[in-house]
Amino acid sequence: MMLPGEIHAIVNGYHGDPLKVLGPHQILPGEWEVRAMLPQAQTASILVGKKLYPMTKDDPAGFFSVAIPGQVEPYRIQLQTWHGEHQELEDPYRFHNLLSNFDLHLFLEGTNYEVYRSFGAHGMEIEGVKGVRFAVWAPNAESVQVCGAFNHWDKNSHPMSPREGGVWELFIPGLATGEIYKYFVRSRINLHQQMKADPYAFYAEVAPKNASVVWAEPEYEWQDAAWLTKRASEDILKRPLLIYEVHLESWSHGAHNKPLSYRELADRLVSYVKDLGYTHIELMPILEHPFSGSWGYQVTGYFAPTSRFGTPADFKYFVDKAHQAGIGIILDWVPAHFPKDAHGLAVFDGTRLYEHSDPRQGEQLDWGTLVFNFGRNEVRSFLLSNAMYWLKEFHIDGLRVDAVASMLYLDYSREGRDWIPNQFGGRENLEAISFLRRFNELCHAVPGCFTAAEESTDFPGVTRPVFLGGLGFTLKWNMGWMHDMFRYFKYDPFFRRHHHQNITFSLFYSFNENYLLPISHDEVVHGKSSLIGKMPGDEWRRFANVRAFLGYMYGHPGKKLLFMGQEFGQYEEWSEQRPLRWELLQYAYHAGLQNLVRDLNALVKSEPALYEVDHSYEGFQWIDFHDTENSVISFVRYGENKTNPIVFVLNFTPVVRYDYIIGAPLAGSWTTILNSDSHKYGGSGVSNPDRIETEPVEAHFFPQRFRLTLPPLSVIVLKPDSPCTIETFDEVPLRR
Repeated sequence: MMLPGEIHAIVNGYHGDPLKVLGPHQILPGEWEVRAMLPQAQTASILVGKKLYPMTKDDPAGFFSVAIPGQVEPYRIQLQTWHGEHQELEDPYRFHNLLSNFDLHLFLEGTNYEVYRSFGAHGMEIEGVKGVRFAVWAPNAESVQVCGAFNHWDKNSHPMSPREGGVWELFIPGLATGEIYKYFVRSRINLHQQMKADPYAFYAEVAPKNASVVWAEPEYEWQDAAWLTKRASEDILKRPLLIYEVHLESWSHGAHNKPLSYRELADRLVSYVKDLGYTHIELMPILEHPFSGSWGYQVTGYFAPTSRFGTPADFKYFVDKAHQAGIGIILDWVPAHFPKDAHGLAVFDGTRLYEHSDPRQGEQLDWGTLVFNFGRNEVRSFLLSNAMYWLKEFHIDGLRVDAVASMLYLDYSREGRDWIPNQFGGRENLEAISFLRRFNELCHAVPGCFTAAEESTDFPGVTRPVFLGGLGFTLKWNMGWMHDMFRYFKYDPFFRRHHHQNITFSLFYSFNENYLLPISHDEVVHGKSSLIGKMPGDEWRRFANVRAFLGYMYGHPGKKLLFMGQEFGQYEEWSEQRPLRWELLQYAYHAGLQNLVRDLNALVKSEPALYEVDHSYEGFQWIDFHDTENSVISFVRYGENKTNPIVFVLNFTPVVRYDYIIGAPLAGSWTTILNSDSHKYGGSGVSNPDRIETEPVEAHFFPQRFRLTLPPLSVIVLKPDSPCTIETFDEVPLRR
């Protein structure tokens, strides 16, 4: 029997356990009572078999009940709305709870790594009735209601049932893909109440709208089995990794100046990247976000690919087509922080549920965002299962983790007493470190998947395996190399002799981690200038400088990443509000730079020395780094077992160097396989003979030497005509 006040609690939306009141309840032996909350109904009846039982309206807000003798078989509700419409529908409260206690247990202990299969909105069929099961975590809520267009956004129609640990669930019959919904959360704390988007929603309305959308599509039929098999069999550290970083909304526009859809990008972007020879596309965050100006880094829908470009099925199609073309997809992932938007994760149940309660830990002041509480089990389940969701459900090949430094240090961008030390009095965020280690263990358990850290400090062991005490990332962005290079190239070549250390210093630490060399979106915005805009001199010198810059980048140990637009020398800084300046490719310098990038990518993929030993001293040897007066450096790259040597010689001045002598690691005939000063690339055409013979004269501690002509502001790359063996290399004295 109902207790006094329970009807009032139901109709006013604050009853904490609606299944105790609504639905069928046995009140006497052989007699049942069916109760329903139907605010849209003027009259209502219960249909059992072919018999109709009129219901009594016990509260004018729409609470109905009726006593039914005998066993209550599966029944339906018939009603007449205030508009005179007749409806027949299933009662959500005649269905039992569906979430398993085991799934809830794993979620609460932080080890449910596929919690998205339980939480959120899932289409299903129960007892022959189709509908959608909803589940959400809100432990400090007094009640949670599912609201949407299907119930006219009424805040009292569909209260959810409480489960262990503050989880709420409800099965609503009759709903299907496309229904728009939110959760109305009434908190026990400070009378707080708010409409919230579903943290586990698989789809959302197109911004600036922000409701969640039920997405229960048929299983996508993937066609990338060959790619996944190949991916699983390879070690990414010993393979070419050439990444094209893309912001989908501004890469290119289509008809009526609108951004391309996922399916249009599957044709145009994938074809472009394949033509240029890249191995992977890295997508700036495409997880649902309310503000395009955040570039996707302030996420509200962690499980939803943004609806700006299409549906989840459309995004799967994009990934699938990329894989079929031999292109991997890397997703920029943002577990460090999230925005304060009212419909998002912030203060979700009236308390700081996903974020730390203390602002000294829970707010990222630089970005105006909130920091996840990495020590809370349920938050770990949320984030770790999110990583698995993208890798498993969307076949993503790698996750690049944004702002890792902000996660590692409790005093990141904080001063004085604005931060709280850890339990040992240190500045390291031990909970975040534990989270990142588990994240990397799980990601690497997915065959062929890898992770990359945007980490700008000297935190030790970022790419060291977890079992050896490291964080376990596959790769780390080499921010030091990038900033040193920009610092060097901004100088007029006349003054570069005084800054030679900027282009050589990176080799002192290049093998401490598994590095990736990035020229990312962050370096071509906010007054930093585009890559071409950072270079001194007239137009010819600027393009020659960029060609030399990229030549060194591709010769330097480490994997490569280049942000869109830099491959053809866009002068303007990048802006998310407009597409790239593709019309520039009609001009020779811009087209020539694009040709160089295409050939550099092909060079890396064709020469094992440029990818097999990227992360060990065994793959690199200086020939000469002392020539500060001429601003020239030269070095050798080797493949595994010191084979397949490739020589790079770089001249960072606009002066042609004739009869320039450097040591040769192997006697015989060598071929120039790339010259950035070629007319093909927009250069002046200064070159060496097709074949270069070494001279049997010692130079730079090598028994042979080259006599070369060095083109202005250039890189030349040499390859021996005969294969180099281990025995041949053993004759070369190792030094430095």
